[in-house]
Amino acid sequence: MPVFEYAPAPESRAVVDIAPSYGLFIDGEFGEAGDGKVFKTLSPSSEEVLSEVAQAGAEDVDRAVKAARKAFTAWSALPGSERAKYLFRIARIIQERSRELAVLESLDNGKPIRESRDADLPLVAAHFFYYAGWADKLAYAGYGTDPKPLGVAGQIIPWNFPLLMLAWKIAPALATGNTVVLKPAETTPLSALFFADICRQAGLPKGVVNIITGDGSTGAELVAHPGIDKVAFTGSTEVGKAIARTVAGTKKKVTLELGGKAANIVFDDAPIDQAVEGIIGGIFFNQGHVCCAGSRLLVQESVQEELLDALKRRMGTLRLGDPLDKNTDIGAINSAEQLARIRALADAGEAEGAERWAPACELPTSGYWFAPTLFTGVTQAHRIAREEIFGPVLSVLTFRTPEEAVAKANNTPYGLSAGIWTEKGSRILWMANKLRAGIVWSNTFNKFDPASPFGGYKESGYGREGGRHGLEAYLDV
Repeated sequence: MPVFEYAPAPESRAVVDIAPSYGLFIDGEFGEAGDGKVFKTLSPSSEEVLSEVAQAGAEDVDRAVKAARKAFTAWSALPGSERAKYLFRIARIIQERSRELAVLESLDNGKPIRESRDADLPLVAAHFFYYAGWADKLAYAGYGTDPKPLGVAGQIIPWNFPLLMLAWKIAPALATGNTVVLKPAETTPLSALFFADICRQAGLPKGVVNIITGDGSTGAELVAHPGIDKVAFTGSTEVGKAIARTVAGTKKKVTLELGGKAANIVFDDAPIDQAVEGIIGGIFFNQGHVCCAGSRLLVQESVQEELLDALKRRMGTLRLGDPLDKNTDIGAINSAEQLARIRALADAGEAEGAERWAPACELPTSGYWFAPTLFTGVTQAHRIAREEIFGPVLSVLTFRTPEEAVAKANNTPYGLSAGIWTEKGSRILWMANKLRAGIVWSNTFNKFDPASPFGGYKESGYGREGGRHGLEAYLDV
């Protein structure tokens, strides 16, 4: 098959104006950290310094929580229809500024512009639209006829989907009458700071949304603050456990969306070409920086050779490079620290006897990059089959019977997601009932909708975000 050559198709950086420095957004205004500390945020594709950002300390966290508490009284007293107007306005502004925000996200995160533009931003706006619709209908959500908000929500989001995770957290919190103090990841703070400007543009009352930037110590201060009524965290299982220990014995309500090691299960009657596309999207979307990534491919023995041949051919067509090029399929790894972890686990896979394969791929000389990689000859004892790599690395295992597939899929401390590829609807339903995963996709993968709840079991956390279920986490029920 001839390989098509693509001319560069870069998106212009001129659509986004990044300031040389940013402060904390507290009580409707930007300001410096109390002790003046700052840190730099880099573009992972080039290691270019994008901006300097304030590092919030304990004093700043306290100011933000107090501002949110002060704003809570008036915000929670508004009729739901009035809160909805602000959410609708925010959603429309996000749509209007979507090109600017997509470029910003790709610069700060490293993900391809195709993904930030065509996946992230539409879902961000959709979540605000969706929860705007719920704001005046809470009495019909199934949580009592007059459900009440909790108060001040402390929210901590990760670096893999910065703006989308912000929407998952802030939209239901505001719709239910809560106020928010949100901390973005230290490697991707810019889109949250731009969202602060959107809040001002939408006329949101001061103190309803506060954005504080910083590292893990800032997040720890926020979680431990006595003025916080609700903690929402998306990130690593290790940090999630620390948060659970911190809030134990308090009255704080908690939702945790943590790690995953999802099984993508392909049966012998599956449409191979369709399954290959699902496998590619399941593990290489967003460079594998996805908590529900299909990082374990379970393929029925009788079609293993055919599937792997097709998968390798497809991997050979993936384009790695400049995240702002519209032809790019795989962008940069988010940070040097994450790249080191991916490399270490991939090396461990080889050392433990798995066979490593990657297509011919020229990596850029600057920035953080890792070629799309798959391992065969993997057993359930291998670290690459047990530990979350959070990168573009796929481990391939085999099975003979549906029962064996279920046993291998469930043989993990995680329980966030799974995928099933088969023509038999009865098998899909049987498997979905057996799999210990919060979300199960059938003949597709990584499909999201704001009306659908998302969350996991075991070390993948607890609580649900999205849909009607996502309201409960912010209501006193």
